[in-house]
Amino acid sequence: MDQTTKLSAVGHPAPRTRPATSPEQFVPDHLFLYIGAGELRVYDSNQRLTLQAGDSYLVRKNRLVRYDQGSAGADCELTFFCFEESFLQSFQAKHGIAAKKAQPSATFVPLSRLEIIPAFMRSLLPYQDAAGKLAAVFAEVKYEELLLILLQQQPDLADILFDYGVPGKINLEEFMQRNFTFNVSLSRFAFLTGRSLSAFKRDFHAIFDQTPSRWLVHKRLQEAYFLLTQKHQKPSAIYFDLGFQDLSHFSFAFKNRFGLAPSELLKKRPA
Repeated sequence: MDQTTKLSAVGHPAPRTRPATSPEQFVPDHLFLYIGAGELRVYDSNQRLTLQAGDSYLVRKNRLVRYDQGSAGADCELTFFCFEESFLQSFQAKHGIAAKKAQPSATFVPLSRLEIIPAFMRSLLPYQDAAGKLAAVFAEVKYEELLLILLQQQPDLADILFDYGVPGKINLEEFMQRNFTFNVSLSRFAFLTGRSLSAFKRDFHAIFDQTPSRWLVHKRLQEAYFLLTQKHQKPSAIYFDLGFQDLSHFSFAFKNRFGLAPSELLKKRPA
């Protein structure tokens, strides 16, 4: 599996430790996370969590999530498994597991703190390379083993894992007001609100009277102005959390909007 970010991954199979960072903040498949050491702060639009050593979570698919870059220090050891839908369907058929429609729940589903989980993590070591990637010949076996462990300990996870539905149509205005800082494409926003891209753009313009791209930039910059002037945050501390890929892009867009670079605005702040 090819992981692209600490909280988002695609492909099957290859659990990794400390994968590389990516700006994409959409989780396309259910994700198992285990913190071996250190801590990691994560959040979606509804909750913030600090994951500690020994914690494990199931991150629900089709959600927007982000981790606090400052919390992922050199001592943070994170291993994650991404359960693709095709693998889950095959596993469910093989084991004859019944599941009912999952009820709405939090993005981060806490898993029981049992010795069997860290024991499983230790069992991976002989099959991992220096980068933490699991050898392909053993990957499917280990994926099955982990899934069997999780379902044995928490059978209700079946209702989440084996729900193959896609997001239904929801209130677009409410969703965008809560999720405008996430750095994902318009097609992702459209999918998560239960719309085609064309329907999303049409509905968006009817609600906000401007294009999604223009609204997103304006909304993020408004929030940046508030954080800089009222909360006295540093530009380097806020640009990523507001959906900008790098500090220079943020500074350029901010100066275009307000006539001053963020650093210049801070200098003008009264002592």
